Amino acid sequence: MSDQQSNELIILRPPTVADGADLWRLAEGTGVLDTNTPYAYLLWARDFAGTSVIAEVEGEPAGFITGYRKPTDPSTLFVWQVAVDSRFRGRGLAKKMLFDLVERTADDVSRLETTVTIDNEASLALFGALARAHGTEMTRTSLFTEDLFPHQEETGEEHAAEDLYTVEPLHAPAT
Repeated sequence: MSDQQSNELIILRPPTVADGADLWRLAEGTGVLDTNTPYAYLLWARDFAGTSVIAEVEGEPAGFITGYRKPTDPSTLFVWQVAVDSRFRGRGLAKKMLFDLVERTADDVSRLETTVTIDNEASLALFGALARAHGTEMTRTSLFTEDLFPHQEETGEEHAAEDLYTVEPLHAPAT
């Protein structure tokens, strides 16, 4: 990280409806996330802001994480999407956002779940770092196999299996 990068103003905050289009642009810009409609990101920013985060670097949208508390288990935070604009990668921004989100929800959340494709090394490293910081393990179980997704002929692309990764218990990291 250059000295200039270390002095950058980074703001982490819950998204607002005004951020919905930026969330969509960031997701679309990754080239790897399943991009939802812009409308979905507007709803997400309205209804799940408390369990999501947007990062601004020098006032510019640089990344986001969307998450929600599972309706069947509100003590579980499910992290749905993590996006960092390519211009801001390699600076630990995803880790900063994830740790901020977990800290912000710590009073109500004791477990984190996410789904990740087996080839997504960056996400596996990110959630592994969270597990280590909380002195616990990350476990993996099969969840959404390829056959559950629409066929490639329908969507134009094949979707890899999404395994469920769980980090629990979440508790104050050791100092």
